[in-house]
Amino acid sequence: MESSAIRTYLLGLQQQIVTTLERLDGGTFMRDGWTRAPGERLQGDGLTQCIEGGALLERGGCNFSHVRGPQLPPSATQHRPELAGAPFEAMGVSLVFHPLNPYVPTVHMNVRMFSALPAGREPVTWFGGGMDLTPYYAFEDDAVHFHRTCRDALAPFGPELYPRFKRWCDEYFFLKHRNEPRGIGGVFFDDFAELGPERSFDMLRAVGDAFLPAYVPIVERRRSMPYGEREREFQAYRRGRYVEFNLVYDRGTLFGLQSGGRTESILMSMPPRVAWRYDWKPAPGSPEARLTSDFLRPRDWVSASP
Repeated sequence: MESSAIRTYLLGLQQQIVTTLERLDGGTFMRDGWTRAPGERLQGDGLTQCIEGGALLERGGCNFSHVRGPQLPPSATQHRPELAGAPFEAMGVSLVFHPLNPYVPTVHMNVRMFSALPAGREPVTWFGGGMDLTPYYAFEDDAVHFHRTCRDALAPFGPELYPRFKRWCDEYFFLKHRNEPRGIGGVFFDDFAELGPERSFDMLRAVGDAFLPAYVPIVERRRSMPYGEREREFQAYRRGRYVEFNLVYDRGTLFGLQSGGRTESILMSMPPRVAWRYDWKPAPGSPEARLTSDFLRPRDWVSASP
């Protein structure tokens, strides 16, 4: 699998997503291209595209990066200890969109390729990624649509992949210290190469290409719903969970920080307005209480009635 073909696809995907969100928001993403010079810990280049204070997105970022390094960091060899210390190449697109309206869910997506280059051995290449939805208010039809789009994207590669990747997502995006999910999940996979290089890359593209069909209809349904300070306060409180997950558990964040990545791009995923309230509980029976008591629990969303 030629890395140039993967790079071309990822850059095209980034631009397609940014162009679509600019149309929806009415604003323009800032472009910040960067290059790591020879002699630095990591070498390579990337393009960060970010918007803040938009009509739709309070903050949104969509990053492309392509780096090479002398040694895989621990977060990348967690399931492949035999590759510890090997030089590597990695590239991917990663995005997080934090909408202004609390009724529009936060969304995360990334698709990435790793290639370890152990001395005297053939390169070892694998893929990872997925997408997941983090709503602040519960809408069953949004969750059903999101999960069915993920299922349909994976269906050509085997009926077992969606349930497997959904379960993986539910288990991964889980705050163990609070015993609660981050959101309603989606699909997640890592260290994936079992279809062979070409077919595994095809699957990665299917996931990347499904992002806009999965998310845009939800945005269009919810963006005009009226809200007030109560909803904004709850959104900020729940965003605190997002920050906790990213800083404590997220392998992408840890990989970037451990490998000497670009801090501004790595932490672009953080929401611009967030709050923590000591031992706060929503009123019983309220929409805020329903989110955690009824909605943020693993479900068979594709079989649910919207």
